Amino acid sequence: MAKIKQEELETVTSIKKELDSLVSEIGVVETQKHALLHKVAEVNEKLSTEKKALEKAYGKISIDLETGEYTEITEEA
Repeated sequence: MAKIKQEELETVTSIKKELDSLVSEIGVVETQKHALLHKVAEVNEKLSTEKKALEKAYGKISIDLETGEYTEITEEA
């Protein structure tokens, strides 16, 4: 059976190992991304709950997150 040169085999093997490593890293990053997306959903839910509580206490308002000051939101008919 014919063979490629040892140097060529080592080059191809090295490139394949690098590719496998990168693909593995992508898997890790995707897993981290998935976990972070779940965390974003949880934090969005907390924010929504807090907004509802504030709306119940103060009515519809717009809050300046730097100062805590708010203005009422008036709905047009």
